[in-house]
Amino acid sequence: MAKYENTLTGEFEEVIKQLENDIGNSGITMNLVDESNYTFGATKIAVRVYDKYFMRNGNRASLSLTVVGDNRDIFISAIGAGGGSGILFNFSLGAEDDMVEIVRKSVEEMK
Repeated sequence: MAKYENTLTGEFEEVIKQLENDIGNSGITMNLVDESNYTFGATKIAVRVYDKYFMRNGNRASLSLTVVGDNRDIFISAIGAGGGSGILFNFSLGAEDDMVEIVRKSVEEMK
């Protein structure tokens, strides 16, 4: 499992759009599995779940992205999972790290 969390200031919809573009353009095997959007007062929440097939180890990894915005204050959490192989032991070859790194780079470019 890999995890990245950060905060930034900006327009919620623009941040979501940039993250979706960067994640979606990261490879042809990256797929948006599902999404959820919710607004509670001034707070907006967006959840995205992606998966990607990695040929180097023949498995799929997932990326769960949560973005919470309150006015211009935005919190981003990205968690990558499932990039390992094996039944009893999870030997990861870094697929989760690769997926989370896409989000990290995208956020750093927006800052």
